[in-house]
Order: sequence, then C-alpha cells, then structure tokens
Amino acid sequence: MGEKQQSGPGEPRYYRLSEIEEQNSFKSTWVIIHNKVYDVTKFLEEHPGGEEVLREQAGGDATESFEDVGHSTDAREMAKDMIIGELHPDDREKLAKPADSLVTTLHDEPSSWSNWLIPLVAAGAVTMMYRMYTDESQ
Repeated sequence: MGEKQQSGPGEPRYYRLSEIEEQNSFKSTWVIIHNKVYDVTKFLEEHPGGEEVLREQAGGDATESFEDVGHSTDAREMAKDMIIGELHPDDREKLAKPADSLVTTLHDEPSSWSNWLIPLVAAGAVTMMYRMYTDESQ
C-alpha cells in the first residue's frame, strides 16, 4: 500500500482515505471518528449496539453516527484504546459535508407549511365530525 506515512515517536500515524475504505471486512474493520482512525475489528462482537452498527460504518466516517448515539464517557475512554492513527490531512476535506446541504435546509419551506397545515386540517375535520355526531344524537 505504501500510503501511510511513517511517524516518529509522539507523532500520529496518518492513513489515506483510500486505505481506510479498504478496511471493511470481518478480518479488518476500521472507522473514522473526528479524523482519528479506529481499528474496531476485535470489538465487533462486544459492541453493545451490535456489530452490524459498526459494520455499516466500516471503512468510512462514523463521526455523526457516534455522536448521535450519545456514547458515555466510559465508551469514549474505551474507544481511545482502538485508535491506530489519524486520517491524512489532505483527505480530511473529502469528509466535509457539501455546502449545498445547508441550502436545501434553508429553502425547505413546504415542510414548515405542512408542520402546521396538516394538524390544522385534521383538527377541522375532527371538529366537523364531532358537530355532526352531536347534531344527530339530539
């Protein structure tokens, strides 16, 4: 492979994204969290969330998934033992979210309309049904 850089004492070992992406099997499972490279191969069977969760993220950036779950301090400490290096600085921008994702959320007005319009229509329908029911029962 030859893509990882040798590092001196105290310096992190850098891995290229292409090399990390190849580590997505039961023999070798790596994930990236906050630009750190973790070898979770031996942890697959022990992972409290199941090995499938780790396998889905194998060879890629698991930062968002890791943070969304809200891992405990103990889990974060345990994870430190699995760090094998860092994502090469030249590849970090490849993991950045595209800027157009912000544009789609800013222009997502139809959903804001439906957030109040659908419940309003449903409330109106329930009110009409209630009035019809009470008129018939008198």
